Amino acid sequence: MRIVDLLSKESIALNAAPKSKPEAIDLLIELQVKGGNIADKEAYKAGILAREEKGSTAVGEGIAIPHAKSEAVKAPSLAAMTVPEGVDYEALDDEPSNLLFMIAAPNDGDVHLEVLSRLMTILMDEDFREKLLNAKDKEEFLKIIDDMEKEKYPDEPAEQKAEAQGYRVLAVTACPTGIAHTYMAAEALEKAGKKLGISIKVETNGSGGAKNVLTQEDIDGCDGIIVAADKTVEMARFNGKKVIKTKVSDGIKIPEELINRIEAGDAPVYHHEGGSDSSQASSGDGESFGRKLYKHLMNGVSNMLPFTVAGGIFIALAFLIDSIGGVPQDGDFGTHLAAAAWFKTIGNYAFQFMIPILAGYIGLSIADRPGLLVGMAGGAMAAAGATFAHPAGDVPSGFLGALLAGFLGGFIMLGLEKACDKLPKSLNGIKPVLIYPLGGLAIVALMMCAVNPVMGLLNEGLANFLTNMGSSSKVLLGCILGAMMSIDMGGPFNKAAYVFGTASIASGNFDIMAAVMVGGMVPPIAIALATTFFRNRFTADERKNGPVNYIMGLSFITEGAIPYAAADPARVIPSCMIGAATAGGLSMAFNCTLRAPHGGIFVFPVVGSPVKYVLALVIGSLVGMIMLALLKKKQPQDA
Repeated sequence: MRIVDLLSKESIALNAAPKSKPEAIDLLIELQVKGGNIADKEAYKAGILAREEKGSTAVGEGIAIPHAKSEAVKAPSLAAMTVPEGVDYEALDDEPSNLLFMIAAPNDGDVHLEVLSRLMTILMDEDFREKLLNAKDKEEFLKIIDDMEKEKYPDEPAEQKAEAQGYRVLAVTACPTGIAHTYMAAEALEKAGKKLGISIKVETNGSGGAKNVLTQEDIDGCDGIIVAADKTVEMARFNGKKVIKTKVSDGIKIPEELINRIEAGDAPVYHHEGGSDSSQASSGDGESFGRKLYKHLMNGVSNMLPFTVAGGIFIALAFLIDSIGGVPQDGDFGTHLAAAAWFKTIGNYAFQFMIPILAGYIGLSIADRPGLLVGMAGGAMAAAGATFAHPAGDVPSGFLGALLAGFLGGFIMLGLEKACDKLPKSLNGIKPVLIYPLGGLAIVALMMCAVNPVMGLLNEGLANFLTNMGSSSKVLLGCILGAMMSIDMGGPFNKAAYVFGTASIASGNFDIMAAVMVGGMVPPIAIALATTFFRNRFTADERKNGPVNYIMGLSFITEGAIPYAAADPARVIPSCMIGAATAGGLSMAFNCTLRAPHGGIFVFPVVGSPVKYVLALVIGSLVGMIMLALLKKKQPQDA
């Protein structure tokens, strides 16, 4: 539905001068009534005001688009008004609005969403907005919109053409947590495709599951596929196609280069040979063995995190409830009060899955479905500490044992599958349901009964070492962990420090997790502070987006700093590392503890020494801000 078709000359007002938001709304409603599509003026106005109560429809950049679905609307319509002097419409950027469109939509259907989307797309063009504001009459106003629509939305939309003719390039993006990098890489690839004039479709494997999934028709018709992922994605579907497998960060940093490589034919043909999607590929796929190991590990970590985070926060809530209740902080702390005991019990249930899930999904990544059994069983045995003498559990090998169970179990299962290739073909049907599970379980059981005593002693030794570390050594450890959280902001160093922190919670070393989280909170906050107090060091876009990092940092989402680090890594990363290291070291020096593996300021009530913890965060953030101010160059005045 074209915008210009919803506008009539009667519903347009140029050079209006409303004195307030209510007056602007009244003028727009009168224009809608003049357009002839409003059956009940008061009912329609009630719908507009109800929408405004949820939040202003002024989106900034001088634009406001009030809208409502109502029984009072006879047919979809638009009203438009230009206000040269601007009117305070409570915009998000606190700037006056001078270009206002009002959408009227009937209750049947979502036409208002389609029109709203189309309006927002074309209004993002600054030159287009300027032309509308300078229109001499209503005919010119309508022609400007018509020309823009023909440019942006020709008779056959570009996306429909792409679907009809097939996409030239496909991509899949995925990161371990499926939150930030996944969607940033997708956006960068889509923008690069538009810039290069190459149709591209991107599938995102985020925390909520795969979205915009590539179809077999898409795959058959494309020139090649970019897999920018730091965890396992489904690869069997790409058999015989040219595939570039790379890090998710490359999708963010060098999207044009990746697309050009596909179009130039500079990509190896992928050959899927069964087993794990991530482990089976042609020798020419350019992915090193170390890179594959990292992806297997990240597949385990990403699937483990929801159990760790949710379970850990439930346990932390139990401690908070008992703390508020004033009960003794003894061995039963967290279970004294009935409410606390409930949270602690449920949290423990989730926490108990952490180690088996880690090992299970590493095994799944390596050996596909047969690897899930050996990994899960091996992880459970690691958590229990099964040995030959005590199969029910004796010396738990914990996190380290689970890693070994996942990797060794997965590769052993691959070997078992190869060995079974020599069996008669008549047995193929029972291999996945009988031979692989039985053989894999027997092998991993024997392996873990032998490994657990050794790994258990190593695990116990590491825990004792951390417990007995002197204060100076702990400060150094805190500095290292804090810096690791800032090196790659969601990459392997960041994840290694985070996994070490969560594993330490299970071992009772709560000070390590405290240093890890405060180190991860510093980079976004330091950047937010710098964009606030040293504005001339940043571009206009960076200054505009800077305040969002206050929220990101306080919520322990380190990835908020990534755009700034990507734009100026030589200055931003060292600054953030120094600030985060300072915070991590101070956290250790102050003997702060944290029993929750995530949550940012929302779990501060369960922090040990919370005032000192806040002080560590503030000092680390200020140090990072000062380093940014010293290292970054002033931007040009028009930036």
